[in-house]
This record gives sequence, C-alpha cells and structure tokens, in this order.
Amino acid sequence: MALEVNNHVHSTYSFSPYTPSEIPVRAKEAGLGTVGIMDHDSVSGCAEFLEACKAVDIAGTVGCEIRVNMDGTSVEGRKTNNPDEPNVSYIAFHGIPATQFQRVEKFLLPIHEARIARDRKEVEKLNAVLAERGAPTLDFDADVAAISEAANGGSITERHILYALSLKLIAAHGKGHALVDFVEGSMRVPMAVKLRELLLDVENPHYAYDLLGAFKGALVPEFFIVSGYDECISVYDAVAFANEIGAIPAYAYLGDVGESPTGDKKAEKFEDDFLDELVPELAEIGFKAITYMPPRNTREQLARLRKLCQANGLMEISGVDINSSRQSFNCPILLEPEFMHLADAAWALIAHEKLAAADPKLALFSPENPWASQSLEERIARYAKLGRKADPTKPEEMIHLI
Repeated sequence: MALEVNNHVHSTYSFSPYTPSEIPVRAKEAGLGTVGIMDHDSVSGCAEFLEACKAVDIAGTVGCEIRVNMDGTSVEGRKTNNPDEPNVSYIAFHGIPATQFQRVEKFLLPIHEARIARDRKEVEKLNAVLAERGAPTLDFDADVAAISEAANGGSITERHILYALSLKLIAAHGKGHALVDFVEGSMRVPMAVKLRELLLDVENPHYAYDLLGAFKGALVPEFFIVSGYDECISVYDAVAFANEIGAIPAYAYLGDVGESPTGDKKAEKFEDDFLDELVPELAEIGFKAITYMPPRNTREQLARLRKLCQANGLMEISGVDINSSRQSFNCPILLEPEFMHLADAAWALIAHEKLAAADPKLALFSPENPWASQSLEERIARYAKLGRKADPTKPEEMIHLI
C-alpha cells in the first residue's frame, strides 16, 4: 500500500504550532510514510525531530529554507518565487546529513542575526501604524521573541509578528463581534465573508491563526522592510555550501497563480514566463533539485516543470508547506499515478541523508558515489528502495543494507 509523504513541515523553530517532536507524531497519525522538517534559516530543531521520528517509527528527513539574491544570474532583478522581493528567491537545503548540523548552524548564524535585526525594525514600523489606529502596540522581546525559539537558534518571521498582534488583540477585545468590529473599523482591515464568520465563532480552535490570516495581506505591506544581502546571501555561495556538505540544494518553484487551486493566493505572475530559461540556469548554478507543492499548481504547470527537470538532470522533491493548525498533513494528490515519482523521491531523500552521514561518498549527488555513472532516475530508484527497506527506528543502520 502506498503511503503519503510530506517533506516540508515547519516547526516552532520557524513558525508553526508544532514542536519538532510533535511533527512526527502528527504525521504518523495522518498515515504518512515519511515526514520532513523544514524551518526558515534554522536547523536547530532537527536533532530533536529525528529522535522523535525514531521513537514513533516513521522515516524522517531534515532541511532548511533560506532566501538568496540572484545577482549574476540570467534572471537577476526579476521576480521569481518571492511575492515581496524581486531578485530574491526561496531555496531549500534538503537531506542535510546529521553530521553537518553544526556546520549549517554556523553558516546560518549571520543570516539569523540579520533577520532578527530587521524584525525589530519591522515591529517599530508596525507600532507606528497600530498607534495611529488606536490598536495596542508590540514589545519585540516580550511579545514577539517570546513566542519564538529565537533564543535557541530559531528564526522570527512576519508571521510571528502578526501572531503576537493577534494574541494581544484577543486579550484586549476578546473573541467575536467586538474584536471583528475593531479590526474592520479602527484598524481598517477588510475581511472576506468566510473569514469574518470564522472570527465571529468564539469556539473556533484556530482563532489566532485565522486572525493572523486577516492581517497578512492588509498589514504586511505597511511594515515590511526589504531584506539586505547580509540576510539574503548570494545564490552561488548558498548552493556551493549545500553541495559541499552533501545536502541537496533545491529551488522552490512557485509558478504563476491564476485561480489558486488552494484558494490561498491572489492572481499573480511568478516564474512561468521565463521557466525555460530559469531551469537550465538553476542546473548551471549547481542546484540538484526543484521542490514544489503539487496542490498549488495546475496539472499543466507541473507537467511542464517535470519535463524541464528531466531535461536538466534535476531531482523533483515535493512538500506541502505546513505552518498552521488549520492545515492537514495529508496531500492525497501524491497518491495519484502521475505523482508517484514524488513518493520515490521522498524515500530516496531518507536514504541519501542517512547514507551521506555514514559516508559522504554515498550522498546521492556525490561525484564519488559508486553509482554515479547511473542515470538520476536509476539512482533515485535504488535509494528509494533502500529508504523503504530500512528500519525507521534504527536509521543509522541503513549503511548495512548496501
């Protein structure tokens, strides 16, 4: 029986209701065969996550998500997969060997510090807006940093800021009509009918996350500050580092949004107009994969992307971005025949990660890999078989299956 996979679940070390230990439990309850942790600018929750995976008998893979500047590439200056910042792209380090966590933490530290500094300035900017509209202001340390894992190596995102604001407004106005009237009236935040109904329901278990959603489109443009190059490093440097440590650098494809399949994005154009140019450029830079979220794109978009990945020797990795209590860990589309290769890729990630930790030459894309002469499809099939065969409670013993 085929099992679903998800390689992109955020933890409390970026923004999520789930600790690293809770993710494997939730994934197991959802019937997943594998699950992956993916935090912004942080791998500090990865060791805890892997121990929890062993404890609940589920295969786990780790990674992190960062933003990079595209200077020097053929797409320099264009909007790729980032709605807020042209020339800045989201990428992922997938399959980070556990032996490399300390190196990755050291690599991410300047990025982490730059982001926290920008977060502080964003809160100051937001406070000016809130004060003008008669809303309670935020204390960065007491309200925002306190609900994050920043002190333990976690990141702080705009979602933390908005969640802190949501909690403060709930404390001030309670849930229901008084809060909704204040947000729509004094704060001038428009609400769709469905969202308004959710926030009028005082028994709504996802209340603070739904309120955050109301603020995301309306308030972020009011306080967002463009990232500097200390926070969004060169794509060439990031990809080179990932390859050096035996991780799999992956570009995160977003794709143009017309009528959003998931209803969570406005109509907007991203990479599709120049995708034929971008994908070969990614391979030239040194990317080894493209990661994407199947429910967010049309079948036509994904068929085109798959052809380009195959033509340029890039692995396809899937994952559904989980960062809210309202989201499901399940992604049934991955059980359809045309997407079964993404399940193989997830199991191959599991094997790559464990084998590369035991012997760097066994990393899936290592030039010294004993099967380097085989096609990427053949290597993924070989590694997927190893991943499925291994005991999730003893992943370090996978080396003995070779």
